[in-house]
Amino acid sequence: MLAVAGVAVSLSAADDAVSDLKAAVAALQAKNEATAITTLKGLGSRLPQIADYVAWFRASAEFSAGNYAAVPTALEPIWAQSPASPLIGRAALLGAQAFGQNVSGSAANTVAANTVAAVSLLRKYYTSLPQPQGDLALAKAFAAAGDPVSAAVYAQRVYYSYPTAGESADAGTLMANLESQLGDQYPPAMGGAMLGRAVKLLDAGNAERAKNELEALVPRLGGDERDAALVKIGVAQYVAKDTKAAQKYLAELTVQSPQANAERLHYLLLCARRANDRAAMTVQLDELARLHPDSPWRLEALLAMGNSYLIENQVDAYEPLFRACYESFPKEARAAGCHWKVTWAHYLRRKDDARDLLREHLRLFPNSDESSAALYFLGRLAEGADDASSARAYYGEIVREYPNYFYTGLARERLAALPATEAASSRASTPVSGFLRTVDFATRARVRNFEPNARAKVRLARARLLASAGLDDWAEVELRYAAQNEDQPHVMGLELATMAARRSAQDQAIRYLKRYAPDYLYLRIDSAPAEFWKLAFPLPYREELERFARQNNLDPFLVAALARQESEFNPKAVSVSSARGLTQIMPSTGRELSRRLRIRPYSTARLFQPQVNLQLGAYYLRSVADSVDGRWEAALAAYNAGLSRAKDWSTWGEFREPAEFVETVPFTQTREYIQIVLRNAEIYRQLYAGPKTAMAKSAVPASRVSYSNGIDQRTKSSRATGAR
Repeated sequence: MLAVAGVAVSLSAADDAVSDLKAAVAALQAKNEATAITTLKGLGSRLPQIADYVAWFRASAEFSAGNYAAVPTALEPIWAQSPASPLIGRAALLGAQAFGQNVSGSAANTVAANTVAAVSLLRKYYTSLPQPQGDLALAKAFAAAGDPVSAAVYAQRVYYSYPTAGESADAGTLMANLESQLGDQYPPAMGGAMLGRAVKLLDAGNAERAKNELEALVPRLGGDERDAALVKIGVAQYVAKDTKAAQKYLAELTVQSPQANAERLHYLLLCARRANDRAAMTVQLDELARLHPDSPWRLEALLAMGNSYLIENQVDAYEPLFRACYESFPKEARAAGCHWKVTWAHYLRRKDDARDLLREHLRLFPNSDESSAALYFLGRLAEGADDASSARAYYGEIVREYPNYFYTGLARERLAALPATEAASSRASTPVSGFLRTVDFATRARVRNFEPNARAKVRLARARLLASAGLDDWAEVELRYAAQNEDQPHVMGLELATMAARRSAQDQAIRYLKRYAPDYLYLRIDSAPAEFWKLAFPLPYREELERFARQNNLDPFLVAALARQESEFNPKAVSVSSARGLTQIMPSTGRELSRRLRIRPYSTARLFQPQVNLQLGAYYLRSVADSVDGRWEAALAAYNAGLSRAKDWSTWGEFREPAEFVETVPFTQTREYIQIVLRNAEIYRQLYAGPKTAMAKSAVPASRVSYSNGIDQRTKSSRATGAR
């Protein structure tokens, strides 16, 4: 009984300490610093697991109250924390700021000691400082300590490396003051740093500002850096959509640097592309091949011109361009995509070398985004040759290597349709298996251990203690730090996702899992906790979703998969093109659909209402599906890229199966969208299908669908067409 009583007392004491922490933070937020300080004193010993957080809140209260001398002492538990505290960087900034404030009215020796202490603290914990705040704090600390040269160096780091940050303006002001103070002793900025600032502005879309800075910078540069700046002026004009001016400027410009000249020619090609001047594009591409055959700008130009022909289905025009990409730049990341475009063109045109190209793709680019497609279509060729054992080997490899990919579901269907043989389970039974063993697929974890190790348990306990005090934001700080710096990021990601889901932030939960378990799609469904998968593939608003799916004769899992891809189930989502809500409806589309469905009154704000948005999204998906004769791959293409495009793409080949249409879609974003939605629908089915929602084969009626001119017409259920 005594032991039980002791536990009860201990738990009660812990609860009291957590309550005191919660009260202290509330007082601090209410600007009642005196109450916060009084409550926080001694609280670290009562909450030793999170003594560093207690120290942070106390130091913040002391600083806010103007008790600057007390701040460094209050921060000491943060430096002593084990495992390392996530608060080290921000604590160093606060401590340095306190040293800087604790000089007014002080003796000269005290002022000197405090400024030196500020510099020392920031340098000691430099690697933990958030940037660019850390470098700006060091610049100010060095200036206060009487070291203007070092101050200038750190101010320049901020100004040139972070031009779009708010700290950049402060750094610029400090630099001007220091230059006035130092005169000829002011350390000049390196040309590369100055040019880098302008390029960063340009990359951020600040074209006019970048152009102005580049024009001012040119007289201060020489050699290759000057040539690069001159070309970037034309690039800024191109980015600002002043295409004629950019073309004229770049055409008249002469530079000596090969790299700069290659970039100049590339942007001249892009200007010609905007004008749809293929002849001029060819001239620039030929110049790049003649003068700069190995330049990355030639690769960019090949891709730009190749893609311009790809979206028009001009196979004979784009094939040599993409072939040049992977033959001239075989080690570049985009070489695999170029090889695949050539390979796919040969497959779809039923050329005799399609099989060899598919196998070559696997040998050259075993871990490309198209590897699973190469395996699948090799299997289809084997089936066409009545080679069931080879087909089985190819499909089996997809299932092993890509457990949650678009082609995995198709491969399972094909495996189920193949005739059974005694060798069905043997990987060594066919020559194809021998070939596959030579393919250097990446080694990936198929199973993750979600049992936290000792260090992870400490992090989880600290985070949960903070959460119990209502400090969810700080609990997330703890978990994110552990995920980024320690060895079980997926465990921290699961905890972060769980916390996000508790506050109905399903979109944030999904993003946490994508970030901290980025290879999750290579995990088998049964190799991770069910909780993990249901956080990665949530089903909020399920009742409304299923109701509107039924009303429109849709597979509810397809609707769920679409909403996950469109908005990650954030009902307030707004896209860059102003689409809104769960299923990303454009305001004009929403107005028209609401009129048809007699939803009154209608306003754009109603698109943020989950029930309204799901009703409109389901109706719209059904309407585009009907417009393409129930072909779900084409329907998803229409939903993403527009009905006219989807109909046009449907005429681009004699498609023998829906997957061929998918691979032919020329927009990478749309092609991936179709595959992701259909893949996710299959995962939703595995997670949630039951007697109530087992609508996979009944929600969408079977229909005879035809791709192109009727080649290989097949009767499809919703599952067979990919509406999973």
